[in-house]
Amino acid sequence: MKTFKEDFWWGAATSGPQSEGRFNKKHANMFDHWYEIEPQDFYDQVGPDVTSNFYNSFKEDIAMMKKIGLNSVRTSIQWTRLIDDFETGTVDEDGVRFYNEVIDAFLEAGIRPVMNLHHFDLPVELYHKYGGWESKHVVDLYVKFAEKCFELFGDRVKDWFTHNEPIVVVEGEYLHQFHYPKIVDGKKAVQVAYNLNLASAKAVQAFRRLGLQNEGGRIGIILNLTPTYPRSENAEDLAAANIAELFNNRMFLDTAVLGEFPKELVELLQKDGVLWESTPEELVLIKENTIDVLGVNFYHPNRVKAPDVAPNSVGAWLPNRYFDEYNMPGRRMNIDRGWEIYPKALYDIAINIRDNYNNIPWFVSENGMGISGEERFMDESGVVQDDYRIDFIREHLEWVHQGIEEGSNCFGYHLWTPIDCWSWANAYKNRYGFISTNIHTQIKTIKKSGHWFKQVAETNSLSD
Repeated sequence: MKTFKEDFWWGAATSGPQSEGRFNKKHANMFDHWYEIEPQDFYDQVGPDVTSNFYNSFKEDIAMMKKIGLNSVRTSIQWTRLIDDFETGTVDEDGVRFYNEVIDAFLEAGIRPVMNLHHFDLPVELYHKYGGWESKHVVDLYVKFAEKCFELFGDRVKDWFTHNEPIVVVEGEYLHQFHYPKIVDGKKAVQVAYNLNLASAKAVQAFRRLGLQNEGGRIGIILNLTPTYPRSENAEDLAAANIAELFNNRMFLDTAVLGEFPKELVELLQKDGVLWESTPEELVLIKENTIDVLGVNFYHPNRVKAPDVAPNSVGAWLPNRYFDEYNMPGRRMNIDRGWEIYPKALYDIAINIRDNYNNIPWFVSENGMGISGEERFMDESGVVQDDYRIDFIREHLEWVHQGIEEGSNCFGYHLWTPIDCWSWANAYKNRYGFISTNIHTQIKTIKKSGHWFKQVAETNSLSD
């Protein structure tokens, strides 16, 4: 029997744009717009219009979350729903009403509401007008939005996060073309990474200026940490892994927790002529506004090898000129999603945070497995028998527990996701939830894993 501390967070995570639907939302975010112009890019052409209907069914949905034993749930406040005028930061009254009612419903159910402020859902008009996160003016508009959230909801929400997976914005929008606007521009990608770090620090500064930390509030960032494992111990593979780690993980992690960009990364970007534009004042602001708490999303490891083509080859600059993906023979896979299953990486993350990041309080803010065609596993009563998900969660929790036993300051575990939600361009291809959604009828049914997780949460333990 592996027991966890009394106040451990047993929860799940979702986001506004992936659960609410576009009902009564005045503005479009990047994904709303992308679906409007290129619906064929989305699996089965299913877009963000309805998702899991949380805007209309949040009371029933939260009751189901309570039923499976969740004591905390992370979602996000949509900039495009809450704010009426982005320049002035005035609010949309229906947006205020909705988020107030959602927060109150969570609290009434005894579920801790954990709020994130940016989950890939930049208002599209700020992209078309200013270049989105390429612009420091947009950084300041984001801070206005964050301040409004703190003022409106900070009396009840005590756990705040500035961004979810900011490296995905960099990669999806500016490097690898899996998110709109599908640009490939290494220099812009680097500037966007810097601006996202700056936006986070400025939001932390605003939070503290408003004194929310004096009322039991804390603020952090959610990073998808994918530990880098080299193909071998030879010098070339180790060097490739080091640069992958600098760009994929440490560019946000060092800055958020330690207040500084890794020196080695800055030198590399400078040498390559792609370093971001910054000011000494901004760097001081980043240094002085580090986070209180860290959320860690983990799905799969990052295995790399020395690149097949020399990094100093001629051509457009992209960070992956320094490393190639390595597919390790014999790896365990979730073949549906194309991701390796390697639970021990969560232990490696735990020890890295303990030893190199001041043992900051952290929690697993997302972990999960997406399975396509999950109706294959539905029994005659309509319940998905997802033993594979139970095994996946158990294995990851065992390694989290080991990290805690060895002194890592982890206080919770959130599955992605409570209720099957819309997964960007993948739409509903892969299902992740404790609760299944029929997207045609919006009938929701607890899966076997939901009933199992309730036992874990209630006993605060994992049976051997």
